[in-house]
Amino acid sequence: NLSSHISPKSVVVACNLSPNFFFCLSVALLGQAGMLWGHPQCLDYGPPFQPPFHLEFCSAYETFGCCDQDKDNSIAAKYWEIMDYIDPQGHELCGGYIKDILCQECSPYAAHLYDAENPQTPLRNLPGLCFDYCSEFHFNCRSAITLLTNDKHIQECCERNKTRFCNLLNIQDQDYCYPNVLKNTDLNRNLGSVVEDPKGCLQLCLTEVANGLRNPVLMLHANDNTHRMFVAEQVGIIWVYLPDGSRLEEPFLDIKKIVLASPWIGDERGFLGMAFHPKHRHNRKFYIYYSYMDKKKAEKIRISEFKVLASDVNKADPRSERSLLELEEPAANHNGGQLLFGLDGCLYLFIGDGGKAGDPFGKFGNAQNKSTLLGKVLRIDVNGKSPDGKPYRIPPDNPFVSDPKALPEVYAYGVRNMWRCAVDRGDPVTHKGRGRIFCGDVGQNRFEEVDIIVKGGNYGWRAKEGFECYDIKLCYNSSLDDILPIFAYGHTLGKSVTGGYVYRGCESPNLNGLYIFGDFMSGRLMALQEDERENKWKKQDICIGSTKACAFPGLISSYNKFIISFAEDEGSFYFMATSYPSAYAPHGSIYKFVDPARRAPPGKCKHKPIPVKTKSKRIPFAPLASKSLGDLSAVLGSAKLPIKLFRRLPPRLRYLCPVFWHHCDSQDSCLAATKPGRCLNSLGG
Repeated sequence: NLSSHISPKSVVVACNLSPNFFFCLSVALLGQAGMLWGHPQCLDYGPPFQPPFHLEFCSAYETFGCCDQDKDNSIAAKYWEIMDYIDPQGHELCGGYIKDILCQECSPYAAHLYDAENPQTPLRNLPGLCFDYCSEFHFNCRSAITLLTNDKHIQECCERNKTRFCNLLNIQDQDYCYPNVLKNTDLNRNLGSVVEDPKGCLQLCLTEVANGLRNPVLMLHANDNTHRMFVAEQVGIIWVYLPDGSRLEEPFLDIKKIVLASPWIGDERGFLGMAFHPKHRHNRKFYIYYSYMDKKKAEKIRISEFKVLASDVNKADPRSERSLLELEEPAANHNGGQLLFGLDGCLYLFIGDGGKAGDPFGKFGNAQNKSTLLGKVLRIDVNGKSPDGKPYRIPPDNPFVSDPKALPEVYAYGVRNMWRCAVDRGDPVTHKGRGRIFCGDVGQNRFEEVDIIVKGGNYGWRAKEGFECYDIKLCYNSSLDDILPIFAYGHTLGKSVTGGYVYRGCESPNLNGLYIFGDFMSGRLMALQEDERENKWKKQDICIGSTKACAFPGLISSYNKFIISFAEDEGSFYFMATSYPSAYAPHGSIYKFVDPARRAPPGKCKHKPIPVKTKSKRIPFAPLASKSLGDLSAVLGSAKLPIKLFRRLPPRLRYLCPVFWHHCDSQDSCLAATKPGRCLNSLGG
């Protein structure tokens, strides 16, 4: 097997020097394509799904496939229309064949059976049939061919010629032709489940949704049913992205002149957090968290309230800023940065320990000192003012309101530098887990951790790092009573955790309940699955870019290494990453996760966004990421193919000439009428 020893690019180079170019090119293509062909995919180029309702006609695919009830009904109507032209004896003899053939549109491998894995090529009129099955069908029911297809070439050439007909319908890889595809236990054993490689790594895919961003630190929606997404850059600019993927030319908010940021690689200062008020639709309020330098050159953190302009929902009013809280930072690092509203309507603030290394401030460090706000999770009520003049209220049930040695804002303590936290929306059916707050807490020298925040909890820093002791004296203090992380990992896996979300979206049912997060330094993506019986969370790695799993149009096989943040909307899950972690470098992109194994049924996740008037110019999205290796024409774009040899290519390789084949109505007529200009242009020849 040549393809198992030589890369596709090397094969092409070798082939260009080979006297038998056609044979060599075919080996290269089949070796590469063998990894691509035969993945579950529907005729609309998406993964299969579980139909929401019983399928009356194509019932073999009612548990998993590519048909919903409407599609099933349309296939049944087509079947009965065909059967009206067949005599009673033909009903008994051919009815089963005709039903099986028509129902292949519902097969989870429909795209493979109809040669629809590449959107640039035309569909087959009939699905790929195994030769023996096809021969039986032709022998018993050849008169039905003209009823099953309107392809004149097939109708004219093949009703009497079984060999020609079955060669046209044959699929080169026999495991995937019908009905063999139903009998293949390897293909059907875990059909519909998240694909795992031999090491247990979850195979997910990506599509790029935004790029050219300067360290995108967050992406949020306003929960106002407009389905706009707000993306903030570390330099202090927030952009509006519309449901069609375009970006408004004018920013939502630009405070880069106030925000303290630098071009230094890895500088943690800048615009760091944002949260929309739960009643934003009515009060137009949102909150931001950023670094700035005061008039005395002191570096501080500021948490402020802003309002959106009444005259333009895509513009914040820069004059509406109301400062809620300011904290002086002892050092330039460990700035925290997360803002979020809990289900209780309170605003939670996640503050770093003040920086430097080892939390060296005071006898026990800032994080263990409840009389300072550094190294804490704070909880405030922004809907009012305190009697002492603070521009917010202290929730009366905060855990330390009656402790004279603690500040009343403190909700939890002992945190080092929590970077990215999220509220669990809960299981969409049972609501289990709803309201839990998950955080990634960046470690010192040895461990990164993921925590669930609880009222009054002590998360151990600087006594502990992960599950292990950091400060020995503090660690063995019996009064510590700290909350252990749900998961911690050593620096062989990564050196800076980026907290994520528990997936509760609509589009990828397989991912429900997985806490998906990553590591900024290593670029590793990971998932935690809760095991309730053992009261543990089990880790699985996430692998992106498997050629076989991700051979769908529009998907990509790589991403920028430095994972900055994660995001969710009503149906999907995203992450932000950059190839150069400087606040001024426009190399950040946003990626959406795609589960190639299963999606939600068509229509289930569709939303009707409330229309929004836009006064700013729209900039359409232009992807920069390289295409998946599923696009074989990109892999072999430099190949030179003489036209005589192109005429001999197997039908399965026809998508190498999408420009040419787009003008054809059947395989043989295309091959017979090939014009060099059409085909060779698309091959770079």
